[in-house]
Amino acid sequence: MATTSPAARLPWTGDPEADALISTDANALLIGFALDQQVTVQKAFSGPLELRRRLGHLDPARIATTDPGELERVFRERPALHRFPGAMAKRVQALCAFIAERYDGDGGRVWKDAGSAAELRARLTELPGMGDMKVRSLIATIVKRYDVRPPGYEAELPGHPTLGDVDTPEALAAYQAAKRAHKAAMREAAGR
Repeated sequence: MATTSPAARLPWTGDPEADALISTDANALLIGFALDQQVTVQKAFSGPLELRRRLGHLDPARIATTDPGELERVFRERPALHRFPGAMAKRVQALCAFIAERYDGDGGRVWKDAGSAAELRARLTELPGMGDMKVRSLIATIVKRYDVRPPGYEAELPGHPTLGDVDTPEALAAYQAAKRAHKAAMREAAGR
């Protein structure tokens, strides 16, 4: 297991076991972020626990070498792990392959080995399935929940609410409302 340190509490799912997994296993946290698209936060971050139940592990090297059809079947098994199980099985497999190859199966090395905030951003950006908003949210989570503060981290923190601000179920509800408002403002600005 790729552990995160120090242990943070990420109350993002409503399930204590799922929250404990994403709080203590860096690979689970990264898989949750990969799944965090067009589903609720609760569904996305419960996914790693359910995937571990179905596979018996979250070993990136083993997931990377799993037959793609078999992995898709695991994602489609009812209840499906995601709204788009086929696409997300491919995304998670690509993420796990990258973690296995680049970080020897330890997703926590993405931030533990980063020498600066700029390097941290670059490392997160190159992870399969991580767009700009996810990278910003991951940076905030790593800084605020895991106390990882590479030089220059202040300049990398986003100016909008992220999952890194969520430390209670009530904060999760406030974050979700703020995220909807932020996305609406971004769409409105783009439409001008």
